[in-house]
Amino acid sequence: MEIIANYGDILLMLAVAFGLFMAWGVGANDVANAMGTSVGSGAITIKQAIIIAVIFEFAGAILAGGEVTATIRKGILDASVFTDSPHLLVYGMLASLLAAGTWLMIASSFGWPVSTTHSIVGAIVGFGAVGVGVDAVAWDKVGSIVMSWIVSPLIAGTLAFMLFRSLQNLIIDTKHPFDNAKRYVPFYMFLVGFVISLVTIFKGLKHVGLHFDLGTSYLLALGFGLLVMLVGTIIIRRIKVDPAENEDFHFTSMERIFSVLMIITAAAMAFAHGSNDVANAIGPLAAIYSVIESGGMIGAKSALPVWVLLVGGGGIVFGLVTYGHKVIATIGTGITQLTPSRGFAATLAAASTVVIASGTGLPVSTTQVLVGAVLGVGLARGLAALDTRMINKIFLSWLVTLPAGAVMSIIFFFILKGIFGA
Repeated sequence: MEIIANYGDILLMLAVAFGLFMAWGVGANDVANAMGTSVGSGAITIKQAIIIAVIFEFAGAILAGGEVTATIRKGILDASVFTDSPHLLVYGMLASLLAAGTWLMIASSFGWPVSTTHSIVGAIVGFGAVGVGVDAVAWDKVGSIVMSWIVSPLIAGTLAFMLFRSLQNLIIDTKHPFDNAKRYVPFYMFLVGFVISLVTIFKGLKHVGLHFDLGTSYLLALGFGLLVMLVGTIIIRRIKVDPAENEDFHFTSMERIFSVLMIITAAAMAFAHGSNDVANAIGPLAAIYSVIESGGMIGAKSALPVWVLLVGGGGIVFGLVTYGHKVIATIGTGITQLTPSRGFAATLAAASTVVIASGTGLPVSTTQVLVGAVLGVGLARGLAALDTRMINKIFLSWLVTLPAGAVMSIIFFFILKGIFGA
């Protein structure tokens, strides 16, 4: 308690700085999940992607980023262990933010799409197990996170494979792809509206205190899906075949129809992502704020001031603008060549997986889900369509993420302990 009383203000300033750094890392690395497929497919330029993401990521983080954040991120640590030594929790959360932010900076500089969730989880597990004691970690929770590494990309990949196969059969491999696109794309638009609104309801709106029962959630999603379908149909009817643009690539006019779809999915995914993943940066920050404000009391919940959300939202946007282009390039063009129709299949599959995961409570990484979906689309075109060297690099960076976060967190934890005292 004495350390909290003496150094509370300094520790809180460090928490804001490290939280901002972590949020910057989320923006630099994770926002590519929402934007990579849209840019890679040519539906929007990187400049347009940044503008869309700045608006919708920030809106998601601020509007749906959380009224109350659990003090211990995702129940990874046992709070009762820190009752007599709350300063150790503060050190640990500071170390976790710094470690995860550092790892995200390293990964982003190489263009590796790694999981921000796993970065912070690895960091918290590391300081908890080594700095405090093995019993401080809820190992069953860690086990389910490791399982999600395998399960979530597989689900997304399978869904993307099936979606793209349906596009091939109904539109791409037919005699009149443009006419068939006009006929069938509105139904896919309905699917997009339905799934994306479910992602927002399940993953986003619950943070604002808006809780809907299952029936109401599906009814709202149904209504939004029909609205997107109606608006999309009106826009699509205005698209005409231009014979000149189809000379080099037979499907150019058809792909323009899918471009309309990609802009909708990009905006909606950015909102859902901002509302969900801002917690990776502000969860530990909220925990530190709670401990310091209460003079060392470990509470089960911590009230979340608006400025904490602003730190998270601002950091995410700054990270995307300054450094996000590298990971966007990896997701968009590094794994397989994307067109708007392929990008659409990948984005919708990824969003659907997030919905399934939310319903079952499986902790998934949006990065791994989206990479899995892009792989699924590539596989639907045959193994030759995939860049296996890039895929190997991505898988390796996933494996390294948890231990990298843990090791750095342990080092930073003991440095902080040495500076401020045990």
